[in-house]
Amino acid sequence: DLDRLDAADRQTPLFGVNRAALYSFNEADHGHRDGSSLRTYAQGRATEHGIDLTGGRVMLLCYPRLLGYTFNPLSVYFCYRVDGGLALIIYEVRNTFGDIHAYALPVNPDEVSHAGIRQQQDKLFYVSPFVEMAMRYHFRISPPADSVQLRILEIDHEGPLLAATFKGHRRALNTEELLRSFCALPLVTLKIVAAIHWEALRLWLKGVRLVPRQNAAIDESLAIGKSREYTSPVLSARSKR
Repeated sequence: DLDRLDAADRQTPLFGVNRAALYSFNEADHGHRDGSSLRTYAQGRATEHGIDLTGGRVMLLCYPRLLGYTFNPLSVYFCYRVDGGLALIIYEVRNTFGDIHAYALPVNPDEVSHAGIRQQQDKLFYVSPFVEMAMRYHFRISPPADSVQLRILEIDHEGPLLAATFKGHRRALNTEELLRSFCALPLVTLKIVAAIHWEALRLWLKGVRLVPRQNAAIDESLAIGKSREYTSPVLSARSKR
């Protein structure tokens, strides 16, 4: 909760906000990456779509820093109106080159169902040297409650290419839980980065064609048009070649 960062900073000596600790959250890792208020950043993105978040909550789903280091392939902002309705989701994407791009998508009534929120977005940001730019993201997400779930399907004109999922459960922010997490998943961020590069090496050794890196600001003409719906959880065999 971006309105409760001061309270989170006082919960346990093992967690710090904008300061060093075993686990920490730093506003400079997100948004404009200059240390400015992320709440203000989210409101600015909402204003671009005519959405007023005054009095509403803004929740950010991301990995914290561990021993001062973090890498978030995807961070998600859940932006609520004062009446509690989810108005906007911001998908903040990073690549391993240090670039960052945010897709701010208003939540429309026809995107909401018992299975979660389904949204689509053309790919406008270079992420992987093994995936073309002419792609479309299909997001399916369950907003934070006792648990949170996120699934991203990346498709092109031939169909599904890559699927990624995340599922997490709410835990108390206290010393006991943080110690338990550290013992169960030490250096989790380094493992994420290592896994990304290991998979890239495997694809390169298989002879998968490299896609040249684009500039951080992508020409929107590279995006494909509206794609057909695709809901199968099966990973396309094309991504395994």
